[in-house]
Amino acid sequence: MSTPGTKASWQADFLGANFEALELELTPDEEGPVCATLVRYTVPPPATARPRRLRDAFADLTRHAIRREAPRHDKAPRVVLYVHGWADYFLQNELAESLAASGFHFYAIDLRKFGRSLRRWQTPGYTTDLAVYDEDLEAALAAIDADVARRTGTTSPPTVHMMAHSLGGLIATLWADRHPGRLATLILNSPWLELQGSSLIRSIAMHLVEPFARTDPKRAFRLPDMPAYWESVSSLAHGEWTLDPQWRPRASFPIRAGWSKAVLAGHAAVERKLDIDAPVLVMLSGRTRIQGEWSAELMRVDAVIDVEETARRALGLGRRTAVFRYPGALHDVFLSRRVVRQQAYRDVAIWLESYPG
Repeated sequence: MSTPGTKASWQADFLGANFEALELELTPDEEGPVCATLVRYTVPPPATARPRRLRDAFADLTRHAIRREAPRHDKAPRVVLYVHGWADYFLQNELAESLAASGFHFYAIDLRKFGRSLRRWQTPGYTTDLAVYDEDLEAALAAIDADVARRTGTTSPPTVHMMAHSLGGLIATLWADRHPGRLATLILNSPWLELQGSSLIRSIAMHLVEPFARTDPKRAFRLPDMPAYWESVSSLAHGEWTLDPQWRPRASFPIRAGWSKAVLAGHAAVERKLDIDAPVLVMLSGRTRIQGEWSAELMRVDAVIDVEETARRALGLGRRTAVFRYPGALHDVFLSRRVVRQQAYRDVAIWLESYPG
C-alpha cells in the first residue's frame, strides 16, 4: 500500500498484458489503512464506435422510433465501470474485451477489503454501512476522469455507465439513487436487491441480527456451507474460471452481524422504492435453485438469489427500468456458458448504444 503523500502508479495486473491496476488510498478505519483498487483494460476502443453487426442490430432496434436523439458532436469518451459482488473481485477479462471492442473505456474496481484490495490485517468484506463504498466509487471515478483525459487528450468529461453484480448491484443501486446525474446508465447483473425468500423473512432476520450487530458486530454466524455455486464457476470443479482461493474462497467469507444488518437495511431501502434517474438494465437468469450439494442443473440456474423476487424489486428502482432474462444463466450472467454470455454481451452493447449519455 502506498504511504500517505505518495502518488500510486499503474502496475501490471495478474489478468495479463492488457490489464493494469491502480491502488486508491482511502481514509483509514478501525482496522488500519484501507485502499480500493482500480483495474483498467489498456487496449483503446476502436475509432469506429461499434462493429458492423452491432450497428445493424442497433439500426433495427431504432428504425421505427418516433423520435431519435440528436447526434452527439462533443465526442465525449464513454466509460464502463464494473463493480463486483460479495466474496468476489474483478476477473471477467472477456467482458472488458467485449466492451472495449464496442467503443468503451473499461474499468473495474475491487472495493475495500475485497480481492486486490484485501490486506492481511482486515476482516474480508466487512463493513457496517454500505454507504462507506461511496468513498471507493468517488476515488475510482476521479481516477478514471484523469486517466481518460490523459489517454484521449480531451477535456470533455467522460460519460459513465456503471455495471454491478450481486452485492455490488445493491451498493451501486443505492449509490445511484443518492447521486442523481452521475451515470448515463446503470446495468445490474443479478443484483442482490432482496433477501432470498421475501421481505417477511428479511424482517425476521433483522430482528434476530439487531442485538448482535449492536453488541458484537463482528460476530460470525455459523451457517451451512453453500459451495455449489463456486463449483459451477471454478475450473477446479465444473466451471471454466480460475478463482483466487483467498479472494473467492469455496465457502465464501464469514457472514458477520454488523455486515448482515447493513445489507438488510439496503434491502429495506430498495423495498421502499428508489428514484434512480438513469436508465436501469437488470440482467437475470431464467430460474433460481438454491441447494447445498452440487448437481448438473446448477450449471443452468441462479444458485444465489431469488430471480423472481429480484425482477419484482427491479421495477421500483426508477422510471426507466428494463429486465432481461437469460434462460440457462448462472448467478453471474457473464460467467455463464459461452452461448449465454455472448448473448448478454450483445444485449449490453445495444443497450449502451441506446443510451449514450
